Amino acid sequence: MNIQFNQVLPVPLSSMKHSADSLWNSNVILEQGKKIVIEARSGRGKSTFIHLLFGIRKDYNGQILVDNKNLSQFTQKDLVDYRQNVLSVVFQDLQLFPYISVYENLKVKNDLTKHFSEDQLIEMLSRVGLADKINQPCGLLSMGQQQRVAIIRALCQSFTWIFMDEPFSHLDELNAEICMGLINEECEKNRAGWIITSLGMHLNYDYDKLIHI
Repeated sequence: MNIQFNQVLPVPLSSMKHSADSLWNSNVILEQGKKIVIEARSGRGKSTFIHLLFGIRKDYNGQILVDNKNLSQFTQKDLVDYRQNVLSVVFQDLQLFPYISVYENLKVKNDLTKHFSEDQLIEMLSRVGLADKINQPCGLLSMGQQQRVAIIRALCQSFTWIFMDEPFSHLDELNAEICMGLINEECEKNRAGWIITSLGMHLNYDYDKLIHI
């Protein structure tokens, strides 16, 4: 499922100058299965990009086409299906529930999707170094630990694309590589692609395309 940007420009960014190779005000196709880095300085619209694609912001000019269908014309039913089966997201603010445990944060979503078994969830937490934090409230974790929980939660569904807004900003290189390995494994199972927004630090992970905004 390709996603196409046709001359998209968020209204709040319309007064800024955008280069010829920018995603904004251009025609860009995000090809299914590709690994894409969206790079920009702060304030240039990385989080806006994620919010537009998730369908929670509509303050833009141009067209976003998802499988040749205009995202702005999606019905509520279309959006529900899109978010349940096509697109998974790790938001920059993570949107975890701070007063319930790590495992309960994962279970809230996984109970809806039935995507992983309990053993699989525990095994993933172990892989990212959180085996001893399963019963701890998320609000008591460090930001790096919370990012790892949010990444696993985003994997608790079928998807064609997973979008991640600076998902490794609080992780050291080793933990980022471990998380990237987990993401790539699930993308391969789903025949899916990923998009990561970045301030310019790509660490050591491979990607197919770099887009500036």
